[in-house]
Amino acid sequence: MGRTEDVIAMAADVAGTAHAGQLDKVGANYIEHTARVAEHVRLLFPEAPDSAVAVAWLHDVIEDTEVSFRDLILWGFSMEIIAGVDAMTKRNSEPVEDYFSRVRANPIARMVKAADLKDNTDPVRVAKLDPATADRLRAKYAKATELLALDELATN
Repeated sequence: MGRTEDVIAMAADVAGTAHAGQLDKVGANYIEHTARVAEHVRLLFPEAPDSAVAVAWLHDVIEDTEVSFRDLILWGFSMEIIAGVDAMTKRNSEPVEDYFSRVRANPIARMVKAADLKDNTDPVRVAKLDPATADRLRAKYAKATELLALDELATN
């Protein structure tokens, strides 16, 4: 695929195209979320490989768009990136504990999920939600932080 910067640019391009027209819970363009998650990976984990930044861009494409794992393979993404995206992709009817066990087992997915949670719990963004949704998401993300064992990640 070439230089590592190319894989990040390609991931950003794929995510931008795949999420075109999608809005997040506060009505902003969804791609802004993936861009922030990629930036959080860079800031929270300065030692993170470029593949982690690429996974950050792609972390919701399988779950929330028409992109498939076959597409990612055909476009030339590495198996490391595809495995990270796979670990980040929640399956239908999957118990949350199983999902977070899979995320914890993949070091790149764990970094990306930590960055995703940081963005999802940003007080400025949460303040834009209706109170019931904000409360529901706070509880959901607190459980996610616990299941991801982020305190352990921060000390390692």
